[in-house]
Amino acid sequence: MFPAMFLLLVFKVGPVLISAMGSLYKTGAKNRKIFVGLKNFITLFQEPIFYTSLKNTIVFNLITTPIEVFFAFVLALVFNSKLKGIKFFRTLFYIPVCISMVMATTVWALMMNPYQGILNTCLGFFGISPQGFLTNPKQALGCIMMIACWKSIPYWMMFMLAGMQAISESLYEAAKIDGATTLQSILHITVPMMKNTFGFVVISNSIQNLLLFAPMYVITNGGPENSTNVLMLEAYKSAYSYHNLGRSYSIVVILILISVLFLYIQNKFFRVIE
Repeated sequence: MFPAMFLLLVFKVGPVLISAMGSLYKTGAKNRKIFVGLKNFITLFQEPIFYTSLKNTIVFNLITTPIEVFFAFVLALVFNSKLKGIKFFRTLFYIPVCISMVMATTVWALMMNPYQGILNTCLGFFGISPQGFLTNPKQALGCIMMIACWKSIPYWMMFMLAGMQAISESLYEAAKIDGATTLQSILHITVPMMKNTFGFVVISNSIQNLLLFAPMYVITNGGPENSTNVLMLEAYKSAYSYHNLGRSYSIVVILILISVLFLYIQNKFFRVIE
């Protein structure tokens, strides 16, 4: 177990401890580290941009995670069938996972261009006026949610599919003999038997969405009007744009605490439904 534990300590636990320690310091002249205690956190909680980023992060997670989990489950149900050619469509739907987030975001940004984008062109055929999409403060975060869902749903679908294929066919055959409909089989066999799969997907997906910032960084940089500024992006900008490592570490520590809170709530939920 030692090699695995060593790598876990170096690449997982180590960065967390470094972030916790770094949040207690600020960088002074000649890159000297000055101990300031909790001052970085106090200053952070006095900044309106922090609360905007926190709200965007939570809203993004609370909306995106349920959508991704639901549609991943629905797609897994479809691709778990024995229809002719289903393996081809399964591969086709998995293609977005193979595309890097930066590339996918760039392509979607081109399609959402308010002036020459293909989406506005398509809307024009139906008499719908051009939309601002990523340039509209009311639409930008929703557009990035859609990009994240398009990219992530096929990935989580494969975990759902693996969970479904581990369920014994005899259970479905017995239910069919007893007169159960397809919907009843899904609700009373598939969903309960996939409880552990759902738990893994929900928790992993939540952490991924909490730490996601590539789409925001590539196409909006937190704009317009900070409508897509999330905590991870703010931490990145603090470190590499503002050169304020203490502030960046403080945001990362808060993100870790939010992640732990999400994990606690979700674990409690899955224990209750047991």
